[in-house]
Amino acid sequence: MMRKLFRKTPLAWLQVRRERTRLLVAIAGIAFADILIFFQLGLMESAYVSATGMHYRLQGDLFLINAISDNVNTIRPFPRSRLFQAVGTDGIASVNTLYTGIGNWRNPNNRTFWQVQIYGLNPSNPAMDVPDARAKLSQLKMLNYVLYDRAARPNLGDVAGQLERSNSLTAQLNNVTIQVAGVFTMGASFSADGNLIVSDSTFLRLFPERQPDEIDVGLIVLEPGANLEQVQAVLRAKLPDDVLVLTKAEYIAREREYWSQVSPIGVIFGFGTIVGFLVGTVIVYQILYSDVSDHLPEYATLKAMGYSDRYLIGVLFQEALILAILGFIPGFAISLGLYGLISQATLLPVRMSVNRATLVLIMTLLMCIASGAIAMRKLQSADPADIF
Repeated sequence: MMRKLFRKTPLAWLQVRRERTRLLVAIAGIAFADILIFFQLGLMESAYVSATGMHYRLQGDLFLINAISDNVNTIRPFPRSRLFQAVGTDGIASVNTLYTGIGNWRNPNNRTFWQVQIYGLNPSNPAMDVPDARAKLSQLKMLNYVLYDRAARPNLGDVAGQLERSNSLTAQLNNVTIQVAGVFTMGASFSADGNLIVSDSTFLRLFPERQPDEIDVGLIVLEPGANLEQVQAVLRAKLPDDVLVLTKAEYIAREREYWSQVSPIGVIFGFGTIVGFLVGTVIVYQILYSDVSDHLPEYATLKAMGYSDRYLIGVLFQEALILAILGFIPGFAISLGLYGLISQATLLPVRMSVNRATLVLIMTLLMCIASGAIAMRKLQSADPADIF
């Protein structure tokens, strides 16, 4: 009868809430660890999203890039002749080219210089799909005309605002005087404060060291019904090893792999996530260990009444899970607000996702379970003889 009554008693919850100060400290500690993890994962994902913003907009089925290119910011050109070699392959409908490079933008207001990503394309057959730029692409046919990224960082100047007021804006790019013909939206990245779209002719004028027959990305559009994998295999066998033939998914994955495994960004944010997990584990362990130590005679009494270590350990793990849920809720709520502030301050795409929230919740549960497992040793040392 007593065992049945005991099972109906929410012992774990009563233990957790008994010391209010200790409970608040535990919730604050877990919430802090969750915020740290959310912060690291959010910035890391924003780096990947901003780095692949161009890739998602490319209009093609297969893409040629230099085999030694690491990422879009350090991309290496390759001969245009490689693209022409692919034209005669069965299943290919058309090909296109894209130039890209990092340029120096001079703020028209305070004359300071900032890095921008420049994309050079054919205005009549654009290699990128940027919906809000379509109406202005025809103006890029005039030399030294550019489209400006309205989502660029404010340190580049109030270009969009000045353009709305005057319908014309003159600026300097790579020490060349240019005219801003309109705006579009893409967003800044970790390596560039904004983006510009220009014609291929203007691009070559901005980068005089570049040769017209050296392109950065070759785009291949397949005929309707053509087998993507088959055409890709044919091109890989046909073209020299100095170029890679990638699908859009492979191209995006290659870019993400660089930022996650090669660049310092992935290492730094990954290490920060581990630190957050360890911090949470230590905090919960200290709380559970103190709780077990303070109530060791009570646990010894329960053992004397016939309750096994297994049952008491179950109570300890219940406490850990309760703390995990209570700590995750404020951590998640604060992280949502933090994401908004970071996104507004840096103009990086820092957004919460269901997958990330689920991952952090699982990590929170794991850190609390791990803490309970470590504190379990103290619980097992409870001896009924201690009550005498």
